[in-house]
Amino acid sequence: MHPFRTHTCNELRLSHAGIEARLSGWIHRKRDHGNLLFIDLRDHYGVTQCVIDGSSGVFHDAAEARLESVLTVTGRVVARSPETVNPGVATGEIELAIDEITVESPADVLPLQVSGDADYGEETRLRYRFLDLRRERQHRNITLRSAIIASIRRRMVDNGFVEFQTPILTASSPEGARDYLVPSRQHPGKFYALPQAPQQFKQLLMASGFDRYFQIAPCFRDEDARADRSPGEFYQLDFEMAFATQDDVFAAIEPVLHDVFVEFGGGRPVTGLPFPRIPYDASMQWFGSDKPDLRNPLVMAEVGEAFRDSAFGLFARAVDAGATVIAIPAPGASSRPRSFFDGLNAWARDEGAGGLGYVVFAERAAPGAAGDVPEIGAVPAAKGPIAKHLEDARLEAILTAVNDAARGAAEGLGMPAQVYGEGDAVFFVAAERAKAQQIGRAHV
Repeated sequence: MHPFRTHTCNELRLSHAGIEARLSGWIHRKRDHGNLLFIDLRDHYGVTQCVIDGSSGVFHDAAEARLESVLTVTGRVVARSPETVNPGVATGEIELAIDEITVESPADVLPLQVSGDADYGEETRLRYRFLDLRRERQHRNITLRSAIIASIRRRMVDNGFVEFQTPILTASSPEGARDYLVPSRQHPGKFYALPQAPQQFKQLLMASGFDRYFQIAPCFRDEDARADRSPGEFYQLDFEMAFATQDDVFAAIEPVLHDVFVEFGGGRPVTGLPFPRIPYDASMQWFGSDKPDLRNPLVMAEVGEAFRDSAFGLFARAVDAGATVIAIPAPGASSRPRSFFDGLNAWARDEGAGGLGYVVFAERAAPGAAGDVPEIGAVPAAKGPIAKHLEDARLEAILTAVNDAARGAAEGLGMPAQVYGEGDAVFFVAAERAKAQQIGRAHV
């Protein structure tokens, strides 16, 4: 018999009942029932319940072993009684009746528990990272990362790309951030730089005649953290193609990304091929960003002309001075309290805008009911600080622009269009175009 294991902790099944088996792993949980001690033994693959009787000569060793001690146990595989079957684990129909036990590595009292979902501070988790990575979620994430990289690598190779590993210690080639510098022992006073991206090396490869290059490339950038960028170091799928058009590049990479998300998306819907393409100007106009999060259905619209020469002097003067007025729809906002609108206005001021105006298109009461709100022209009754300064035609133009933008974005992205009107609100920000789009994007 193998000195450590004949099976993994996720391998034994009901068909193995009656055989002798040996397992090695960590004590995940212990349950002392007096004359019986149950141990959930865990390894990389899963968990198996082990049981030892109080009359056993090795009962004391099992009872004294703390959680996360490493054990090697030998015994018989037995079927669990129907009422004790655990359908939540793959090995839930059996248990290992322990005859022999070896404590390979006893554990001290733990600074954090591996089993369970208790939340621990980042400092504790990083100080005891070897324990943190044993926890189910972290262990699953590390394994998932490996599987995703393997899937990407397989798909790229199948698509005719050749994988290369480019140097890490190199000369400085700025990519928009500061380099990490490494002092040279052999050349005092001089430094290597860690690559911000493998740009020069992959261009060297392409110039040397390699047709399709790719790499799961480590990149090092001495910059602060951002919402969409990890600080310090990250990995990226880096690839190049020779004699290729933009459409050739899209055709090569879109199936890779699509199939990876299908494979690891857990059944979630994945955008079909070819992926929608948003022109830069349209993306900036609709979302205020060249990398929009399309899970958010709100689409911005430019409505400056609706305010030109209007009685709302603040925006009218801004438009005459060259400002852009961005409209941001807010579905269902007519039911929100005044404090909601005041809070967003204060936020916009903190962001450097003059404020965030708004118009609320009121919900009409049922016909004949007390408190009916009459329509203003072709649009629902409008209220709010700006509404009283705008004529029917201007309000209609605003609603038309907002709905046209939503419809245009929906058509371009193959999504259903949101129709705005009764019960909704529209917010406005007037500023230089880039600033207005920035405020609008943050508001969306």
